[in-house]
Amino acid sequence: MRFLFIVQGEGRGHMTQAIAFYHLLRSQGHEVCGIIVGKSKRREIPDFFSREIKAPIHLVDSPNFVADKKQKKILLGKTIRKNALMAPTFWKSLKTIHQVVESRNPDVILNFYDLLGGLYNFLFRPNSRFWVIGHQYLIHHPEFIFAKGKPWDKFLFQLNTHLTALGAVQVLALSFLPKNDLINSKFRVVPPLLRKEVRKLEVKTEDFFLAYMVNPGYGEEVLAFAKSNPLVKIKAYWDKKSAKPIEYPLPNLSFHRVNDQTFLQDMAACKGLACTAGFESVCEAMYLSKPVLMIPVAGQYEQACNALDGEASGAGIASNSFDFSLLEKAEKKDTKVSFQFHQWVDSWPNILSELIVSAEQESGVKNPDGEFDSSPVFG
Repeated sequence: MRFLFIVQGEGRGHMTQAIAFYHLLRSQGHEVCGIIVGKSKRREIPDFFSREIKAPIHLVDSPNFVADKKQKKILLGKTIRKNALMAPTFWKSLKTIHQVVESRNPDVILNFYDLLGGLYNFLFRPNSRFWVIGHQYLIHHPEFIFAKGKPWDKFLFQLNTHLTALGAVQVLALSFLPKNDLINSKFRVVPPLLRKEVRKLEVKTEDFFLAYMVNPGYGEEVLAFAKSNPLVKIKAYWDKKSAKPIEYPLPNLSFHRVNDQTFLQDMAACKGLACTAGFESVCEAMYLSKPVLMIPVAGQYEQACNALDGEASGAGIASNSFDFSLLEKAEKKDTKVSFQFHQWVDSWPNILSELIVSAEQESGVKNPDGEFDSSPVFG
């Protein structure tokens, strides 16, 4: 089958998921005929993305969060206003997506949680089947844990998730742990998507903590902790455009521009990981049996939910700040639990085979009205 990806470019998580799914498809003889990535002025598309995926990559302007001046907290009001004013630009992006889809003619469009993906499928009605994948879709499962006390943020999170999946005929909800699927056969709980490099790493424990910040403003917190705790060694990674490849503000602290290879090597060697609560980084640490301190990005409700889900799944500790002393107290992962998590992650080849067989069967089965049965889950 021929797949075309639409990938949200905010942070690295959706891009690493796309890389993993690309290699998974290729291993079973399927083709990825193109990648559309929603770009952001705040971040660059990392080199490892184009290096790992051997398919044409098209960049389009896509809705993104607006952060405060310190590049730390997400400002929801300004995010909504700015993206609304950019509606004409996003319409051009939708037409660009349509041109790519028409020229590539994929069997399946797979959306990695980009808002334009859902809007494109709803407005342009392509002949391709429309699938969506992401941890966010787990909100439709009765066991999902919502952060309390923020009803407006919760509503916007649910609305955005719904819009990204408009007209989807297959919803793949990434989950830390296995859960029972819902009655709707088009909704499926699936394992995290981890790149093959993670599985090949040699796990050891050296005398340093690792940090990852999706917003560079959190660097001030890490710097403050390192100053107050000179005996604690920290390697911190961030996605700051103006930063040098490596900076050494203190003898016990270094800041590194995001590099997929060195970051994973350091994760395999660290005592524990402190990170903003992105799903993918937490899963990588779980696979390597490293305790995780999860700090939700301020103003980003989705990450508050991620931290609660990660804590309930045994990934580590949820916190409001980069307090590495909490990691000092964290226990190493139980061997049995780690083995079960490995089995869950490694079950992807069988799951993909089942999805492909189901898609092929559905594409050839007509409903009683004589039309192909491709009823969407949402929209």
